[in-house]
Amino acid sequence: MQISIADQSGPTARVIMAGKCDIAGAEVIALPLATLAGSKKAVLVDMSGVTFLASIGIRHFVSASKALARRGGRLVLLNPSDMVTDVLTTSGVNTMMDIVRSEGEAEAALKPHTGA
Repeated sequence: MQISIADQSGPTARVIMAGKCDIAGAEVIALPLATLAGSKKAVLVDMSGVTFLASIGIRHFVSASKALARRGGRLVLLNPSDMVTDVLTTSGVNTMMDIVRSEGEAEAALKPHTGA
């Protein structure tokens, strides 16, 4: 799993992930997600490059989403593959955070939480 934080300016951070979010991949994303969830108002995670998502990875998204929600913020997942979307919806994650397909949808989902 590769992770990069493309934008940390302002209240929103943009995270780009690529690869497999299995046990090893989940270790890579754990600290960056937790750190951003504690310091930002909103986190947009571009998942277009994620090819696999295990339950341990889901746990880190849920933890980050809950941490952001406690502070009035939001985690939004952008453009996951159909397979990853199926995993997210089967696990019920889509009830805790938005899963969007476009930059416009992401902007709309984040707007109330960033004041933009």
